[in-house]
Amino acid sequence: MEQTKTLVILSPGFAKDEEDTTCLPPQQVFIKSLNENFPSLKIIILAFDYPFFEKKYKWFSNTIISFNGFKRKKIARLFLWLRIYRTLKKINKQNNVIGLLSFWCGQCAFIGKIFSKRNHLKHLIWILGQDAKRNNLYVRWIKPKPDELIAMSDFLSETFFKSHKIKPTHIIPNGVDTKSFPATGAIKKVDIMGAGSLISLKQYNTFIEVVFEIKKLLPNINVVLCGKGPEEKKLEELIRQYNLEKNIVLAGEKRHNEVLQLMQQSKIFLHTSLYEGFSTVCLEALYAGAHVISFIKPMQHSIDHWQIVTSKDEMIQKTLHLLNNPLTAYTSVLAYSMDDSAKEMMKLF
Repeated sequence: MEQTKTLVILSPGFAKDEEDTTCLPPQQVFIKSLNENFPSLKIIILAFDYPFFEKKYKWFSNTIISFNGFKRKKIARLFLWLRIYRTLKKINKQNNVIGLLSFWCGQCAFIGKIFSKRNHLKHLIWILGQDAKRNNLYVRWIKPKPDELIAMSDFLSETFFKSHKIKPTHIIPNGVDTKSFPATGAIKKVDIMGAGSLISLKQYNTFIEVVFEIKKLLPNINVVLCGKGPEEKKLEELIRQYNLEKNIVLAGEKRHNEVLQLMQQSKIFLHTSLYEGFSTVCLEALYAGAHVISFIKPMQHSIDHWQIVTSKDEMIQKTLHLLNNPLTAYTSVLAYSMDDSAKEMMKLF
């Protein structure tokens, strides 16, 4: 009888338990899609930095091994990598490993490349975001071949090529889990919504400035911004400065299902980020029946109800046009399903 096939996934972090829905939600959805579409596949996830404890535990029948390496620098980081390498050796000895998948082209991919090369295993690297940028020094250590690389979007594929002169052979897009959405029938009572980490890269100051300009024409504009991060106090001050306390609710960090519910109640999802691999929240907002407006175009082709703008002024005009147009249809758009992404990934293994 053939031994159960095992896929080993290397990730900087993973959910600390089944209630932890805020740690890498897209990666959680991807694992669940693998579980559903390939029920006989055994999955072992090595979480390098998070959770902040060392433990072997189960997450929806998948095995997670966490190493708590977040604060380890220099020599301590080398010892961490050595422990992970030894763990990989043990896993490979005890299981029928079909390959390794590294999330991001960073430290996980570096260890994955070394181990897979020495043990003649297939290793694929999923480029998921800022790892495509020129300042990613791990790429010169990893020396990935094009067919080892999977970009999550056309934008990331092009960025990686411009940065490192290596063109990823594969593109497997981000997707949504349609089953995670609450029952429909929500009233569109939120005019504008945003969601994400409150960090400077996301440019939520621009988000607030857009709302300020729109309020001049729509004084009762109703806006919700979900998330937490270091920019929170700064954004609160900006809201006070623009007298938007009655218009913008800073809702803090919400559970994933709560964010989806808010999306279903929203007309426009504004995404002001300077850089984005293939935003999950944008894909989810589309499926929830909201129109998306962003600065980054993830795929070369257009996506229904996803408007790409090049400036703050254009974002303001596009938002006003959609909100003021009685013919604007707030219908669900499924751009990509994570089930399809999981199937495409497993074809490569």
